[in-house]
Amino acid sequence: MNTTTGLGTSVRAVMRRAIKAYRDSPDTVAYLQRHLDRMNEPLRVAIAGQVKAGKSTLLNALVGEEIAATDAGECTRAVTWYRDAEVPRITVHPVDAPSRQLPIDRRDGALRVDLGAGRVDRVVVDWPSQHLRTMTLIDTPGLQSISTEISARTVDFLSDDEEPAEADAVVYLMRHLHSTNVRFLESFYDQGFARATPVSTIAVLSRADEIGVGRVDALMSARRIARRYRADEKLRALCQTVVPVSGLLAQAGRTMRQAEFAALLELVRARRSDVEAALLSADRFARYDGLEPEVCSDLLDRFGLGGIRLAVTLVRQGFDSAPKLAAELVRRSGLDELRDVLSAQFTARAELLKARSALLALDMVLSRVVRQETQSLVVEVERIVAGAHEFAELRLLSSLRLGAMKLPADALAEAERLLGGVGESSTARLGLGVHATTGEQRNAALDALSRWRRRLENPLSSLALADASRVVIRSCEGLLAEFVD
Repeated sequence: MNTTTGLGTSVRAVMRRAIKAYRDSPDTVAYLQRHLDRMNEPLRVAIAGQVKAGKSTLLNALVGEEIAATDAGECTRAVTWYRDAEVPRITVHPVDAPSRQLPIDRRDGALRVDLGAGRVDRVVVDWPSQHLRTMTLIDTPGLQSISTEISARTVDFLSDDEEPAEADAVVYLMRHLHSTNVRFLESFYDQGFARATPVSTIAVLSRADEIGVGRVDALMSARRIARRYRADEKLRALCQTVVPVSGLLAQAGRTMRQAEFAALLELVRARRSDVEAALLSADRFARYDGLEPEVCSDLLDRFGLGGIRLAVTLVRQGFDSAPKLAAELVRRSGLDELRDVLSAQFTARAELLKARSALLALDMVLSRVVRQETQSLVVEVERIVAGAHEFAELRLLSSLRLGAMKLPADALAEAERLLGGVGESSTARLGLGVHATTGEQRNAALDALSRWRRRLENPLSSLALADASRVVIRSCEGLLAEFVD
């Protein structure tokens, strides 16, 4: 359901009016213009998580190239932006010095970035990639780093109480549900990201291949755990969903090299008992004499022990070429599911998320630089926020997930779906398959509209249910408007 065009037009118009009103203040104009221009840019999605949660690995898997460092140390010292561009370029922005460009240095297919000494505010990697055309990815330093200064960069970037967040949405990686993860997600709401909603945050159960000590069925176990997390009331209030992903497996599949497949083929052809004994532990495999030591080391770095076990099993099952094996590894990694969620929850509502970011910036200016002639802008912003049905949906969806509004279980599940809680498309909102016909969608929308009108008109309905019904009815009417002949 695409209803954000009118909202985007209204927000752009009020931003232009504000720029004109503050034309005698160059700094304010530049700030507002930057946020207006941001509405025409790809959605900004930050990837956050604790140290070694697999942020850079997941970013590489999403892009399909090794452009983020993934070595054994803390790879991300500074906030690093990855943007689509016609030509590759790496720009470092130091804290106390002019920005400078770095040479493009690729070794063994991976991009290397040497920041050198000194404090760095941010790094911008411009890279030709179709996967970055609709979404700018922002890799953030790990939380709970051995350096409190490094961790603070992520907290400041995502939850600066003085400025609207530079990211429109967040993908938060966690290895398991720990109180530290919950506290960090809560910080979005306690500080500057407080006006966000669970819809703008997705949690990823990362390094899913390591669950169950790297068994071949580890990813199945990870999916069961993710389903349990999705039902956790505390987590539901803080993020849209939880997706299990093996970033390492996904990255290996997206960037598989023919030499790696040849090494895996050698393992399949070797005596099975010898290979199984070697795959009991990483130390044993590193000493396996059927391959060169550096080959064993590279496979462990690229696939992990569980990934090697799975790859060998898959080759034995008939995935006997590099393209076939790579595709199956990506499918099993959970990356496709994550990409579907990113598309449904972020890309499909990009205009809404960017409009919200722009209004937050404008609201901050109007509250800090108060003028008589800008009071009409304050009224206009309030009118947009209060009148736009898109924001009404977000507010209600957030209230439902936070538990601030209680509905009967059957009504709650349907309301979340009709409000876009599982996806913005009309089929997702109506709970239909992607191939549902127009007639099937129209009938489903009419049925939903009738149910919610009955709930609104029922004298026994609670005030909360009646209030929710009004918003959901408007969403149903919007869906029906798409099917007008």
